[in-house]
Amino acid sequence: MPSPALVFDLDGTLVDTRHDLAAAVNGVMREEGLGEVGLDTFGHLYGVGARPLLAKALLENGIADPDPIEIERLFLRFIALYRADIAGRSLPFPGILDLLVAFRAEGWRLAVCTNKSEPIARQLLDHLKMLDLFDALVGGDTFARSKPDAMPVLGAIERAGARLAGSVMIGDSRADIDAARAAGIPVVAVTFGYTAVPVRELSPDAVIDHFDELRSALDRLGLGLAVG
Repeated sequence: MPSPALVFDLDGTLVDTRHDLAAAVNGVMREEGLGEVGLDTFGHLYGVGARPLLAKALLENGIADPDPIEIERLFLRFIALYRADIAGRSLPFPGILDLLVAFRAEGWRLAVCTNKSEPIARQLLDHLKMLDLFDALVGGDTFARSKPDAMPVLGAIERAGARLAGSVMIGDSRADIDAARAAGIPVVAVTFGYTAVPVRELSPDAVIDHFDELRSALDRLGLGLAVG
């Protein structure tokens, strides 16, 4: 029987990408002759995509209602700048690398399910030497729908060669929690990610403050290789 999967979100869950995302946004601002924006100004927007980050940076420069066509032009520049130095300062969150290696050795299947585009997510994980740790990677453009729809979560589990029973989502946002609920699997939320609402208020099945706590959280939920 196939093993269950641990399905991880990427930005704000596996990897802290804030510095490189902000650097790309500020690179666009400099090209436009506008002021740079501080790292902490973007808050939860790191988890919702480049266009909201760009809109926030423009707002900080006094441009409240940018033309959508202009946003798309800036978005293309953002992508070019981001991909040119995608992992300059991005780092895996503490404890995750050893944990992934240990779970793989035990027989778990591992997958990434992110709303980042699949090619960019693949490039990031490859630069961080994490790509080979995963059996599947699903991005926001892999399927017709992205999180919070169930489709990418279910697709990630299937592509990982895993079974649905006993699989679990690990993420940092409402989109992750809602996608797991839609897919019919439990969800563990991390507190160190990018969310507008504290994850404890979103009623995940478990909450962890550090990846050292993930194994015990799975045990409390009755999740493991013998489930199902």
